[in-house]
Amino acid sequence: MLKNLSFVFICLFGCLQISYSQSVSEVKDLDEKFVNWYNLCPKSDKIMGASVDKLYNEKLNNNEPNNKIIVAVLDSGVDTEHEDLNNKIWINKNEIPNNGIDDDKNGYIDDVNGWNFLGNSKGEIVVKANYEELRIYRKFLKSYGTDDVNNIDFADENERILFLECKAVVDSVVNENAALKKDFEAISKNMLLAESILKEHLGIEQISMESLKKMDAPTDRIEWARDVYMLILELEWDYELIEGVLEEVNNVLDYHYNIDYNPRDIIGDNPDDINDKQYGNNKVQGVEAVHGTFVAGIIAGIRNNGIGINGIAENVRIMPLRVVPDGDEYDKDIANAIYYAVDNGANIINMSFGKNYSPNKKMVDDAMKYAEENNVLLVHSAGNEAQNLDEKLSYPNKLCADGHILKNWISVGASDMKKNKYLAGDFSNFGKKYVDVFAPGLNIVSTRPNNSYDVFNGTSFSSPVVSGVAALVWSYFPELTAIELKDILLNSVYELSRKKVLLPYDYEPIKGKVKFGNLSVTGGIINAYNAFIMAEDYVENRK
Repeated sequence: MLKNLSFVFICLFGCLQISYSQSVSEVKDLDEKFVNWYNLCPKSDKIMGASVDKLYNEKLNNNEPNNKIIVAVLDSGVDTEHEDLNNKIWINKNEIPNNGIDDDKNGYIDDVNGWNFLGNSKGEIVVKANYEELRIYRKFLKSYGTDDVNNIDFADENERILFLECKAVVDSVVNENAALKKDFEAISKNMLLAESILKEHLGIEQISMESLKKMDAPTDRIEWARDVYMLILELEWDYELIEGVLEEVNNVLDYHYNIDYNPRDIIGDNPDDINDKQYGNNKVQGVEAVHGTFVAGIIAGIRNNGIGINGIAENVRIMPLRVVPDGDEYDKDIANAIYYAVDNGANIINMSFGKNYSPNKKMVDDAMKYAEENNVLLVHSAGNEAQNLDEKLSYPNKLCADGHILKNWISVGASDMKKNKYLAGDFSNFGKKYVDVFAPGLNIVSTRPNNSYDVFNGTSFSSPVVSGVAALVWSYFPELTAIELKDILLNSVYELSRKKVLLPYDYEPIKGKVKFGNLSVTGGIINAYNAFIMAEDYVENRK
């Protein structure tokens, strides 16, 4: 029995390393000088930050910028009351708060700070959602009444391939997580039993490895309990970890890949009809606003106020648009949020999300083209699957279905603080064509709801670094167009194209190095100081 349990522990521990690749640490575990490391300078500080502090110290000198920049944060929601975002939240001055009237006639009632596209007029909020492949699979089942591919008259070969892909993903994920649930419930049960046996035998409340090594095992039962618990201590597992895994597994089975769970019923709209816009509410924080609040803090956290963190841009306002549930976002919500942002004055749209399928891609393409036509910059996280986006695109992306390539689009990969072989985040997507630039994205400290702070990894947090730098530069040079600003940002990077780094996800085992320049269009890291100087020269020479 011990052998079988050991095998389960080892196998499942391997799964956990994958599941938790985007780790969460305690802020207190970081050296204090690295709390704002993304603001530091590669040259003077020898840290691969975005040279934000250098720009403030050497060029800005407390000079007020010429323009206030509005950054729309399309995300899970934002805590508008956070101490480090005070007075940094966009206010719709044409809307009278809480009077139940659409004062500005923009189609959204009481949208004082933005809009929640994941809710209804009753104030109800969608928190959990399916993944897109499950939604596509369910739609096929509803249309054809069967999942037997031999009995379905597909419209074309592409539809058949899509059905088979989605069905395979759904079946695989459900089966794997059902097996994980069974195994972890057994592990939890055995942990409790072993602990109970040992406490009774030893007559102690706290079991240590030392006490287990010294103890006698007069029966097979006690010997089993000792061996099981020694394994638990060696692996440094505890009940909190086990419960966390079970919670994640149940989340997958009950919501993400549960074909009987459809939260869109709460919203009450048709997610395939872009013209059906009478949905949502003004609860921009939602329920799970950790991700969006973290993103907002990187862009706009109040600088030098003696608390928390220093965000990147000072003269900026965050427009919270809630479109990302715990699960995949809906194409329609992304499209409508982009239209809302553009129509209500946003200059930059930060999009820290992505997915593998986009059944209503044209909706999103049309909205992004609208942003391009209206001088709005789109900044998007490259994703955390360690994939080459030149070979397999995720959604949304700059390549529209009709072949148009967005000129106002920046895709951002995640980089680390040291100039070594680990510079590219091991999880970061990359691509010489479809990832434009890298930016700090590991051990990033920022805001989370209820006046708290945390540290996360992910391209989700590299994207707001670029959005923040873009907002900072644009606030001093508002005469720049979005496309000109994009070009300046990409042509002013801290260039590292020849630096040899490990290819993302090749860290364990190490399979070899590639040039950092092969991972993105620019081969560099976003740099606020360089961008400001280039923008300054560009504007001066244009006069």
